[in-house]
Amino acid sequence: MFSYIFASCKSSPLSGVTPDDPVVSRQSGLLYERRLILKHLEEHGTDPVTGDTMSLDDLISVKTNKGVKPRPLQAASIPGMLGLFQNEWDAVVLSNYALEQQLHTARQELSHALYQHDAACRVIARLKKERDEARDLLLIDGARDLPAQADRQVPAASATATAPGATSNGKRAPEAENESEAPGKKARQGITSDVTEELNECNTRLSSQRKKRQISETLASPEALERYTQLASHPLHSSSKPGILSMDIHSSKDLILTGGVDCTAAVFSRSTGELVSQLSGHSKRVTSVKFVSRDDFVLTGSTDKTVRIWQGKEDGSYECKHILKDHTAEVRAVTVHATQNYFVTASSDKTWAFYDLSSGICLAQVSEPTVQNGYSSASFHPDGLILGTGTAESLVRIWDVKSQVNVAKFEGHTGPVTDISFSENGYFLATAAHDGVKLWDLRKLKNFRSFAPYDSSTPTNTVEFDYSGSYLAVGGSDVRLYQVASVKQEWNTIKVFPDLSGTGKITAVRFGADAKYLAIGSNDRNLRIFGTPTANPE
Repeated sequence: MFSYIFASCKSSPLSGVTPDDPVVSRQSGLLYERRLILKHLEEHGTDPVTGDTMSLDDLISVKTNKGVKPRPLQAASIPGMLGLFQNEWDAVVLSNYALEQQLHTARQELSHALYQHDAACRVIARLKKERDEARDLLLIDGARDLPAQADRQVPAASATATAPGATSNGKRAPEAENESEAPGKKARQGITSDVTEELNECNTRLSSQRKKRQISETLASPEALERYTQLASHPLHSSSKPGILSMDIHSSKDLILTGGVDCTAAVFSRSTGELVSQLSGHSKRVTSVKFVSRDDFVLTGSTDKTVRIWQGKEDGSYECKHILKDHTAEVRAVTVHATQNYFVTASSDKTWAFYDLSSGICLAQVSEPTVQNGYSSASFHPDGLILGTGTAESLVRIWDVKSQVNVAKFEGHTGPVTDISFSENGYFLATAAHDGVKLWDLRKLKNFRSFAPYDSSTPTNTVEFDYSGSYLAVGGSDVRLYQVASVKQEWNTIKVFPDLSGTGKITAVRFGADAKYLAIGSNDRNLRIFGTPTANPE
């Protein structure tokens, strides 16, 4: 009984707590924890308190009650327990904070890993694109030494080796040391003497025909134009990305070509009222479209920096024959030469390029150091030896196509020159910009009339002479028709057509054959046809 009470009341001098397996020293009578005193004796052989010599035989085991140990003093009262709870709560809060910090670090590491993965995917895509372009360039480079006549034919091997719908990128292969040069500085074949002779022959022929040509007896009269009203509205483009940016008309086939914000071009038959074909392939907005009646070609330019050459098939669909990638910025305009063998593209990269149509080869790319913000519009003169370009810095430039020399500059506009149209009479030029329309006399190289049909916040987006040169259409927040007169006579307004799209922005206006109808595009998805009710093909 004495040993039990003694063990219950004493604590070990080594550990300071009540021992679980107590022993008593015969010499000193002190109570120890068995495992602690055994370790001490193995190392020192003395009593840890008195320092006297001690052996295992001096230790006596003490029997103790195996009941619950007494609670510490802190847990013996309510304030003590509250203190314990507070300590535990503080430990939980600190542990939670540490976990939040670890979670935040893990999130940052995951975000960084995802960003690296995305960057790697972009690099891989770019490298694949450069690889494909290099392959195409090698194909074209192999054809450079062929005779000039063979250069205008698409090699069968190239058509087979490239992806469906795009048989070539149309680029002329630059020399290795010129690959990093700026646009317009790459080595080009140039406009050769054979091409120049072809351009001169076309100019001579068309100039002589113009002097003899009479205005068609079937041309719509001003009175007929006054009666024009909307005949039809056709939703040709996507409703999610509405907007028609460019338009052209194939008069002999009665087809209308539109380019839209939805990255597609649409070929529409006015006579049947049906969509003939949807041309998909561009990755961004289609800013310029042109028909080429020879061999049923279609040209499309886009803000994705490319021009595509499409050719019609017997079933009415169109196949992409070439993808031209000579420009390094948005392609703003495409215009076809009167021979229908060549065309020009103008870009925001401050260059315009002269192409052979059948091969898609860039013969010349012209860069003018004084052009600051690139080209915004372009058009060939009807005779084909003069090219007109509009720039983003409000300047109109006239070029000699054969020599690629800027022979005249027209100043006076405000804002980018949005559209250019030469009259078939050969000596009138109409240009549109933010401040309206200006008319230029090419014989005297001066502005003889200006129209400001809209307020200062409404730009003029499109201008177009009809084929006879008798009428001029202007598009901004509405469409206005003018009767063409001489330099000194007044150009009277025939009719104003309101914008029925509700967007307040007319983007394209084109005359049908003999001005029998008007095709109008705006910032919605619909192509609208205006004419006299009796002229409705339906």
